[in-house]
Amino acid sequence: MSLKSLIQEMRGELGRKGFGFGRSRSQRVVQDSCVDAFKQSCWATMPPELLRDVLMRIEASEDTWPSRKNVVACAGVCRNWRDLVKEMVKVPQLSSKLTFPISLKQPGPRGSSLVQCYIIRNRTNQTYHLYLGLNQAASASASNDDGKFLLAAKRFRRPTCTDYIISLNSVDVSRGSSSYLGKLRSNFLGTKFTVYDAQPTNPGAQLTRTRSTRLLSLKQVSPRVPSGNYPVSHISYELNVLGSRGPRRMQCVMDAIPASAVEPGGTAPTQTELVHSNLDMLPSFSFFRSKSVRSESLPQPAQKEGLLVLKNKAPRWHEQLQCWCLNFNGRVTVASVKNFQLVAAPENGPAGPEHENVILQFGKVGKDVFTMDFQYPISAFQAFTICLSSFDTKIACE
Repeated sequence: MSLKSLIQEMRGELGRKGFGFGRSRSQRVVQDSCVDAFKQSCWATMPPELLRDVLMRIEASEDTWPSRKNVVACAGVCRNWRDLVKEMVKVPQLSSKLTFPISLKQPGPRGSSLVQCYIIRNRTNQTYHLYLGLNQAASASASNDDGKFLLAAKRFRRPTCTDYIISLNSVDVSRGSSSYLGKLRSNFLGTKFTVYDAQPTNPGAQLTRTRSTRLLSLKQVSPRVPSGNYPVSHISYELNVLGSRGPRRMQCVMDAIPASAVEPGGTAPTQTELVHSNLDMLPSFSFFRSKSVRSESLPQPAQKEGLLVLKNKAPRWHEQLQCWCLNFNGRVTVASVKNFQLVAAPENGPAGPEHENVILQFGKVGKDVFTMDFQYPISAFQAFTICLSSFDTKIACE
């Protein structure tokens, strides 16, 4: 049998095994027995050299979604397959690919390439969905057929603040969901925001206790990783001296990323492992939550000057249009006060070439459709939360 035929037959087996979503416990018992039998099949007992060659070819050929799901399916066959796939699939910083859910918490690609995403807003139910690979034509009609769903957020208005709950599940976007990743919280005026991660980004991360955190701790599934609110970044908006004719003035302090990350040879903390929580609480393999991370030591609170700070890229005045403009390279088509580009602020002294690179850009392309492009050293999760802060009304700044 040729290698091509072998790969095609293997994909058919994976499809028939039904790595689907939301199975009940009884269905999983039946499936587990099928999996046990499957482990004794020729696929699970393939010679390591042949298996590695097959998986390497699949990983290399299925480089975009939706075909990328075949790589995820291969990781769900058995432990040997999963270990090999995890070894082959590089972090987004090196591969520029988002494969597993943990990729959403890892820094984006390093260099000049930005990960291109779209955010679709639903005004009726106050939700925001983040997609990867959604083309311009699809975005104009708010269709997600060509896009890979990444994250969802839902806006909750409180008496003194606003919360944006962020989840891996497009339907169940709640604080108690097993797919809960974190939240964005604003102050009453909508000028200051704090981003909370459900999992610690470093061993010394400080847990912020809230009433919801205490209630959830009673229902904790895995005792190894405390679920709660770990502040990872702070966003602030200032009075815009350009008025409504220019972009908002904003600053983002990334508590989990050192300022040296943008310098040549600099590194950013990277979550690398997944935790297998209670299967009854998880909708599918692709929603496994992150384990306690292996990350580098971060500056203590007394060393805030060592943290990465993102600021607005200065706009230029366009004489013909008589307005302030930013070059989005065709990714933004509608003028809006929400549009922005963020670059790294120099820690001390003059700015270097690395401080000219756009780390995150966000802009409007339709009534309820926005582009979100990001790169190293921030992750898709961090970029999404920063963009969500732009949707809130800033009464004190405009």
